[in-house]
Amino acid sequence: MIDKVINFIDKNSMLAQGDKVVVALSGGPDSICLIDILNKLKGKYDIELFAAHLNHCLRGEEADADEQYAKEFCSERNIAFYSKRVDINKLVKEKNISSETAGRQARYEFFNELKDKIGAQKIAIAHNSNDQAETLLMRLIRGSGIEGMNGIKPVRDSIYIRPILILNRNEIESYCEENQLKPRIDKTNYENIYNRNKIRLELIPYIQENFNKDIVSTLNRFSYLISVDDEFINDQVNKKFNNLCEKANNSIIIKNSVKNEKEAITSRIIRKAITSLIGSTNDIEMINVYDVMKLFELGTGKKVDLPRGLVAENVYGQIHIYLKGKEGKGKHYDNMMEIASKEELVEGYEKSFYSEQFNLNISLRVINSSEKLNFSKDSLTKYFDCDKIRSNIVMRYRKEGDRFTPYGMTGSKKLKDLFIDLKIPKTERENIPLICIDNDIAWVVGYRVSNNFIISKTTKNVLELKVEGETLND
Repeated sequence: MIDKVINFIDKNSMLAQGDKVVVALSGGPDSICLIDILNKLKGKYDIELFAAHLNHCLRGEEADADEQYAKEFCSERNIAFYSKRVDINKLVKEKNISSETAGRQARYEFFNELKDKIGAQKIAIAHNSNDQAETLLMRLIRGSGIEGMNGIKPVRDSIYIRPILILNRNEIESYCEENQLKPRIDKTNYENIYNRNKIRLELIPYIQENFNKDIVSTLNRFSYLISVDDEFINDQVNKKFNNLCEKANNSIIIKNSVKNEKEAITSRIIRKAITSLIGSTNDIEMINVYDVMKLFELGTGKKVDLPRGLVAENVYGQIHIYLKGKEGKGKHYDNMMEIASKEELVEGYEKSFYSEQFNLNISLRVINSSEKLNFSKDSLTKYFDCDKIRSNIVMRYRKEGDRFTPYGMTGSKKLKDLFIDLKIPKTERENIPLICIDNDIAWVVGYRVSNNFIISKTTKNVLELKVEGETLND
């Protein structure tokens, strides 16, 4: 059986020579089997093991006994042992999540803390082929798409490895018995109080008895075949993603052209966009993805609420996905900085500086109107009648009631209406810098200049103003 695990490790490139490996050790059959096998393979792979045990504080003395057993097991084999106690019930109340979710979050947080502390390269988890089958059935019942039917991956993020995913529960129990390991048994695994337990204790035995006695192997084989096809599709998605999506402020923007792609590509683009925003697609189901896809056919301003506090909105034909409550949350409108005063702005004046406050490079110079001006230079260099300046020049962000007189107009209009005309999404409007002269908006940077400060035949001194930054429209 160890050869079977070795082949699986090598096939999936789980271990490299000299790796430090954190092993998740609950004290149950699966984790005891895993750490015992890895301990026997230390010489082959030149690896160093570190056991990590999390006491969930859910089962009182039994949980404490599990911790003691795991500690003694490691001590007998000279394996470094680390443990941590977390009150999962308290975590459930604080975060309003299920005990399963709270337990998983606490475990992985502990594993990663230990990984960073000791400089480990891998975290070994004791999932087996029965766990894989149970996961697939759970996801199928929930209505998962093909990506979900990939199941538990042998390797995730080049960090999390599952060396005994190839073994079934009977093989693991036999291994423990043959090697006299005497693992601890968590009695809650045999109680029908969780959906996974119901699948393990009722659904799979029923299928084995009435339809397919080898259903665990069948489901694992199915997952592998799905993963092969899914890998190919995701290669295509990764090639297209950067052209079809962009990150702006607190949102992910999916371009309208994604509609030209096949549904298999479009749905994955949406899921990848969500992952790039919040780190994963946990709790995001295919029905949510379809709700986002439908938004392309609706008018601007139409929204749909998604799990995990996400909102998808049609903004001028593009789909913006953001966290609820963070739309339009950019720089605070009170943020203001003086660029120059009237007294400074004399012919020959030059100034260049970086504003940490606005994360922009700003350059000014005052030149004689007889000098040749390059008005088409770029959209981030503009010219203003310096003679009309009476007080100072400041930079700020928009505030309620702002009005603006665009070039070519004599009357003013609401800045909000200008943004609507220019089809600037709400999520971007709060982050557009404004250049104000004498309290009037002279330049919506990257977009429009005011008619009030344009150069005329009577202009003697010209202010050249240049603003540079990665987030600016150019």
